[in-house]
Amino acid sequence: MIGVFDSGVGGLTVLRGFLKDHPEYDYIYLGDNANVPYGNKSMETIYNYTVKAVDFLYSQNCKLIIIACNSASAQALRKIQQEYLPVKYPGLKVLGVVRPIAEEIARLKNIERVGIIGTKATINSDVYGKEIRNLDRDLEVFQKATPLLVSLIEENWLKKPETKMILKKYLRKLKVKKVEALVLACTHYPFLLKDIKRIMGKNCQVLDTEKIISDSLLSYLNRHPELGIEKKMNPQLKFYATDNVEKFKELGEFFLGREMEDIQKVVL
Repeated sequence: MIGVFDSGVGGLTVLRGFLKDHPEYDYIYLGDNANVPYGNKSMETIYNYTVKAVDFLYSQNCKLIIIACNSASAQALRKIQQEYLPVKYPGLKVLGVVRPIAEEIARLKNIERVGIIGTKATINSDVYGKEIRNLDRDLEVFQKATPLLVSLIEENWLKKPETKMILKKYLRKLKVKKVEALVLACTHYPFLLKDIKRIMGKNCQVLDTEKIISDSLLSYLNRHPELGIEKKMNPQLKFYATDNVEKFKELGEFFLGREMEDIQKVVL
């Protein structure tokens, strides 16, 4: 069983990629919509929320957990990997979404300037900048917090002129810096991918983070058969939410692009 965790429904875009490319595995998705958003909360708070999510998913027999939330990946993942897992769950694995994207950036050729957009927590942590610079010190990294985009996407204001205006204003700084690649460091942002590509222009490569993370999962599973995560003829797909299940279902089906069944409420 593979667990996917996010502060709300944004991580369903990550799960969507998994289901599209690797539908033969069992998945559990946990959305902590009682505490969403994580992006404006402290590191300590985000860590505490994430630990509770990890505990729950391991109680459901998950052998691998993907933290699909960029804020949680930025503020909690390293501490969980280095301090929490060795004591509480030795041998079990929790992965984030930052490393595979940074590795993809490092593989790009003829790139000198990289842009990153995300929540305040993700940008302030500099987690992407650190990972990218660790892999390639010559790359210049320019970052921009874009906090309004999550709410606009969840309200399905994708085609509203106000959204396009705000997005254009946010991206102006990165266009001025002439970034040659752009990272969408929030699981909500793929919904704006076409508009972002249009605004950034043909000289900037906007990464398909959903595909990158999906490919990274398969690569990891192939390298770690000892986890015992096997393909199934009739794979399971379960959903858990920490608050309003009806609202979670309505918004979640928009993000996942398919009907969601068997959603259960859980208190962490």
